[in-house]
Amino acid sequence: MTDTVDASEYDVVVIGAGPVGENVADRARAAGLSAAVVESELIGGECSYWACMPSKALLRPVVARADARRVPGLSGAVQGPLDAAAVLARRDEMTSHWKDEGQADWLEGTGADIHRGTGRLTGPRAVTVTAPDGTEHRLTARHAVAVCTGTRAVVPALPGIAEARPWTSREATSAKEVPGRLVVVGGGVVGVEMATAWQALGAQVTLLVRGGGLLPKMEPFVGELVAEALTEAGATIRTGVSATAVHRPAPDGPVTVELDDGTRIEADEILFATGRAPRTDDLGLETVGLEPGSWLTVDDSCRVEGTDWLYAVGDVNHRALLTHQGKYQARIAGAAIAARARDADLDTAPWRPYAATADHAAVPQVVFTDPEAASVGLTLAEAERTGRRVRAVDYDLASVAGSALYADGYKGRARMVVDLDRETLLGVTFVGPGIGELLHSATVAVAGEVPIDRLWHAVPAYPTISEVWLRLLETYRG
Repeated sequence: MTDTVDASEYDVVVIGAGPVGENVADRARAAGLSAAVVESELIGGECSYWACMPSKALLRPVVARADARRVPGLSGAVQGPLDAAAVLARRDEMTSHWKDEGQADWLEGTGADIHRGTGRLTGPRAVTVTAPDGTEHRLTARHAVAVCTGTRAVVPALPGIAEARPWTSREATSAKEVPGRLVVVGGGVVGVEMATAWQALGAQVTLLVRGGGLLPKMEPFVGELVAEALTEAGATIRTGVSATAVHRPAPDGPVTVELDDGTRIEADEILFATGRAPRTDDLGLETVGLEPGSWLTVDDSCRVEGTDWLYAVGDVNHRALLTHQGKYQARIAGAAIAARARDADLDTAPWRPYAATADHAAVPQVVFTDPEAASVGLTLAEAERTGRRVRAVDYDLASVAGSALYADGYKGRARMVVDLDRETLLGVTFVGPGIGELLHSATVAVAGEVPIDRLWHAVPAYPTISEVWLRLLETYRG
């Protein structure tokens, strides 16, 4: 039995208080609209507690040590192992020890109301919140409901999987001790980042990849360099294999994974980094004519197709499963909701500086491995599939003066994909130590459709790794 308490009406109701939901509510409040935010777990969401922040806290000392080991005069001082306890303690600090008071205070400071509990749609513009004590609170939205519930890890339905208690990204980023042996299933971003972190912290890592290489959504040379570095660090990488079953006979004992080639591997823990699914299965979508568990298809203002009140923002719309892109969409959606609440045109000046329609031509991403990998826009293969006349321009990052200063034995590569008819950039990829901070310049060039003739006048400082921009342009012009 549940008790129904009072009902409330708001201009905007947001389901999910991760970075995306927080930003939708913030933009609604900045436009003078009232807002409620519903959250069943921690305010701050997956990114703050089980994804971006803890994973990068684990990886930062790994990369810093690797960089230091490549610098004469410093390398001798950093040859020992990482202090795993200190790394994990700092990780805990970066997640606020999985307490959300600080983020809740910030969200309430915007003027939004927080409703703790599970939110479900119960009809158009209607959300029922079931609190932890079982009581219900009915919320009505005058203008919009925004679904910002994100995604969950997908674990394959293999024999023995439940008893094996596998890690997902949550356990991999919040584990309290370093496993002796770790099997990682999956060669995407989560798989390679967690393999990098735990190998450096002392685990013996085996990475199992169904395809032919790592990071398959990026340029092929990226995965090759990351695989080379992981192997040199001591990890074992097996490609072209799939897990068929897992076994953990004793609750506290080792886990064994069976592969489709007939071999078995024993480890202390196994991480499945094999994809994400939308958290929409228990959202009440069926009450508004949508399929539970589905990705939500949206227009460029993040409004769900076929509705005039429902928005799906961030990972849940499957446009780009990245926190920064979700926050960008949140600013878009907030501006669109505010404009429509006043029957204004989405592109009129009062809604600036935030545009009310999204552009996903230049989606940036950094993979925080050693070496780092970063890309924005299209890969060469993706560009070729569009039917454009394109050209890939490559340059060895080790040949840039700034790279030689950055580290002895520097290995890296850069590629820009050029639209030959327009002479603008469709995509840029970097892989190498210290290249993550290069990406925003590439994002500006791609998003701004900057003509190559103008890029000649964006002079990189010497001696920095950014000088690769000049070398790429020189290579293009021949």
